[in-house]
Amino acid sequence: MSKIRQSLCRLPKIGMRNIKTALAAALCALLYYFLNRSPAFACIGAIFGMGSDLESSKLHGGNRLFGTVIGGLLGMALFRVYLIFCPKGGHTLLLVPLVFVGTVVLILLCQIFWVGGIQPGGVVLCIILFNTPVEHYVSYALNRILDTAIGVVMALIVNSVFPGGFTFRFMKRLLRQGDDETADSTRGR
Repeated sequence: MSKIRQSLCRLPKIGMRNIKTALAAALCALLYYFLNRSPAFACIGAIFGMGSDLESSKLHGGNRLFGTVIGGLLGMALFRVYLIFCPKGGHTLLLVPLVFVGTVVLILLCQIFWVGGIQPGGVVLCIILFNTPVEHYVSYALNRILDTAIGVVMALIVNSVFPGGFTFRFMKRLLRQGDDETADSTRGR
């Protein structure tokens, strides 16, 4: 085999999971276009939520969604404590123990509710504590939770409807069952 042919054989391929991931993100972007909102976090939720099959989508999407919910709610609570001592916000040393305590509590909560949520929950927690203006921390957290949920749900829907998802397997099983019944009825003649 020539070197060119060998190189071509090693090129990455676009599979059904790639198409489903892109479709879920594009559908989120389309939906948010009509809502006149930024689709960024919904698209991220869709991309993170897509798995090779419906079960892995539930796992990956659950990690992203539950992590975002836990990190968002915890971030709001800790930021509220922060505002008691620093009502105008700003970066102070108080954020150091708050992020320490927040990370420990986040890990404990994720161990109770959804183990895979630690990383995405930590991202939301840190963004709320270090990068969100005082007047927007609640709306930021709630919007991230909502946007992530929409993205994850979109990934689950797309993965259910297209090949490799529940619907495709179900229809394949029905077709196989119909073929078996047809074969049985023709043998009985």
